[in-house]
Amino acid sequence: MIKKNKILFVATVTKHIVGFHLPYLKLFKELGYEVHIASNGIEKIEYCDKHFNLPFERFPFKKENLKVYKKLKKIINENNYEIIHCHTPVGGVLARLAARKSRKNGTKVIYTAHGFHFYKGAPLFNWLIYYPIEKFMAKYTDCLITINNEDYEFAKKHLKIKRIELIHGVGMNTCRFEKKLSANQKTEKRKEFNINNEDIVLTYVAELNKNKNQILLINVIEKLKINQPNIRLLLVGDGCYKNVYQKTVKSRNLEKNIKILGQRKDINEILSITDIYVASSIREGLGLNVIEAMYKGLPVIATNNRGHRQLIEDNKNGYLVEIDNEKQLREKIQILINDKKTIKQFKLEGQKNIEPYKLENVIKEMENIYKTIINQ
Repeated sequence: MIKKNKILFVATVTKHIVGFHLPYLKLFKELGYEVHIASNGIEKIEYCDKHFNLPFERFPFKKENLKVYKKLKKIINENNYEIIHCHTPVGGVLARLAARKSRKNGTKVIYTAHGFHFYKGAPLFNWLIYYPIEKFMAKYTDCLITINNEDYEFAKKHLKIKRIELIHGVGMNTCRFEKKLSANQKTEKRKEFNINNEDIVLTYVAELNKNKNQILLINVIEKLKINQPNIRLLLVGDGCYKNVYQKTVKSRNLEKNIKILGQRKDINEILSITDIYVASSIREGLGLNVIEAMYKGLPVIATNNRGHRQLIEDNKNGYLVEIDNEKQLREKIQILINDKKTIKQFKLEGQKNIEPYKLENVIKEMENIYKTIINQ
């Protein structure tokens, strides 16, 4: 018999839960649920009654994941959850496998795909590994949630899951971006990074890793600075490529033009001193960072992947460039530097259509999904 008012959230790493799902943990606390988390990492999690720190590995076939599966299965069987909501590819697979017995007793299992690893233009390896896994896992999924049109349409056509939903991402918390900086405050903020008011500031907020592809931006700035010495790039975020990028910037004598800032809590202030927002990722489910830049009224130049494509085409506030096309990216940056009228138009367009992506609206979408699943 299922014990009511108990939910388990699962993700490979704890920072994924902390970064994207706290509002949903809060929602369930307000609904009277006992909230449990299973993830890898010791970060403090608000609205969490019990955290199971499990050593998930990101690559599905690591032997450590077999141990995690056994522990997760034990946790699920002992706690009789009403709902299990899993995220991230490995977290999603292990949770759904571990919940097979529990589902027979009434537990509902939800998986949110924050961007399938198989997509149009993805490497063959991704299709050979991740697509068969997801196809197999369909029979252990009560509800699949997608966050972009391409994944949604693909899932409807190729995955045999009774319920497939499309929502507007994880939701953007507008409260973080309401404060406006005065001209003097912007000047002071620029000084903090040794940037003058005449300098042109580009910003990218993302984990420093291979997929986010910051090397593309570094290469482009290296060439642009020859004729545009006052160009500046702020790379905000941490990750496994941080040391690599720092060494690259130093070896190419780009320390004045490129600042690697690490993890920051002042994203609103940084975006307030930004002229152009750039996003260089190879794969993107949607791109919360791009949504935030749009909300701040920034023109965006982003690589042409499914997440960026949906946002740019829907909002008409920037340019798409082909992945790793340095020439195209340089040209688009130069256009915006020289054309203030286009920048102004992009600012207006970007802020027009952002409403569905706001946190309060995405919470409503998710609340409706949860309620219908609970009442099934």
